[in-house]
Amino acid sequence: MISRLNHVNVFVLDQDRAKTFYTESLGFELRNDAVLDGFRWLTVGPKDQKDMNILLAYPAPPMFSPEDAETVRALVAKGSLGGGVFETADCQKTFEELSARGVTFLQEPAERPYGIEALFRDDSGNWFSLTQPKWLG
Repeated sequence: MISRLNHVNVFVLDQDRAKTFYTESLGFELRNDAVLDGFRWLTVGPKDQKDMNILLAYPAPPMFSPEDAETVRALVAKGSLGGGVFETADCQKTFEELSARGVTFLQEPAERPYGIEALFRDDSGNWFSLTQPKWLG
């Protein structure tokens, strides 16, 4: 029986640049940075969520064929892929903190039926929701 999800993929265009963005701009902690059989296993995660790891993966063989890897990289660069939803207790405050660190926001915090949400991009082009759910406020 599956008991939980502990890793998710976010495809990035440059792992070194992504490592800096996720640790310095978003404030995540570095979990792993190792090369295994030619594949760089680079994971980060929110400091207060030790059981969730984000694999910052560069789309390339053997994960993808060369053609498919190129397609995925093009979609990332175009901003076509969403990486998920990050939860915060105070969307406005987190928006201000991340903006001050140079994070690019596509949408400032706004009221939604489910809470307050802002949208931002990572350094590769992936977009994320930053959400303060109603049940936290």
